[in-house]
Amino acid sequence: MIKVRTGTFSRILSVGAYQPSRLVLNSEIVDRIDSSDEWIRQRTGIESRRYAGEDESILDMAEAACRQAVERANLSMSDIDTVILATISFPDQTPSAATALIARLGNPKAAAFDISAACAGFCYGVGMASDFIRSGTSRHVLVVGVEKLSDFTDPDDRATAFIFADGAGAVVIGPSEEPEIGPTVWGSDADSRDAILMEPSWREIGSGASDANWPTLTQQGQTVFRWAVFSVSKVGKEILEASGVTADQLDAFIPHQANVRIIESMAREIGIPEKVFIAEDIRTAGNTSAASIPLAMASLLEEHPQLHGGLALLIGYDAGLVYAGQVVKLPPAPFKALA
Repeated sequence: MIKVRTGTFSRILSVGAYQPSRLVLNSEIVDRIDSSDEWIRQRTGIESRRYAGEDESILDMAEAACRQAVERANLSMSDIDTVILATISFPDQTPSAATALIARLGNPKAAAFDISAACAGFCYGVGMASDFIRSGTSRHVLVVGVEKLSDFTDPDDRATAFIFADGAGAVVIGPSEEPEIGPTVWGSDADSRDAILMEPSWREIGSGASDANWPTLTQQGQTVFRWAVFSVSKVGKEILEASGVTADQLDAFIPHQANVRIIESMAREIGIPEKVFIAEDIRTAGNTSAASIPLAMASLLEEHPQLHGGLALLIGYDAGLVYAGQVVKLPPAPFKALA
């Protein structure tokens, strides 16, 4: 008989976040794309975003967010046995960003791997981490979403130049006596995967078939908007049903930060009550893909500390087209050592 651990649940112990210091206002972008601050705000809600410096890497940002998350969980890196890193902007195919990260963090023997699920990557990681803990595969898992999308943004593309940004967010997930992370509902709509692309491919660049030095992100905005509002909103209802939670029991709704109009439309479609706090971190952080949900979670908890320990619906979606989400209990207030 194969032995498995039973009776173990999972929970989010802490959240950490890192945003670069460089604040980029819409006014810095609009001239190159013949646009205006008002147009960007009306279409997306974005007022500003953060860009990493030229010498600031994916690993620098991920390390900062992870160290904060581990410290807030009152743990050390030696307590972390698994690291899951979600990103689409790490420029090296191999070795993984996750293994480089654990070497920096001082725990080079931990299990570590990258996942590429774009803006749903963080929720993919949370789902896997929860399952690892429930099965006994892991004890404490560090899940980090990190992006440096400024490297992959065409500043002259009127459709995308103002959208993407940089940053990192991380959570520590550990064992619990009660279920604090619900089942993950995930899937794909791969027939429409070309709605969001990073092109030209590295193969085209390497072969000289393209004059570009670096791939850039492109998207079919209306296709993505309709899919998110009408299809992913149905997934939000499925997540609530799978978790045995109703919308009026939620304290917070923390979706991927793609567009304020999408966020507000999804909330209406799902039936999120007015009393529920809705994360709209995109207004000042832009779209940070895999980092957007943990960054939004950290921002919401900082602004509304009463939400610590509350119930939140998380849902990530985008390139692929892929989606994933779960209902979670938000982490407790950070541990503070006695003076």
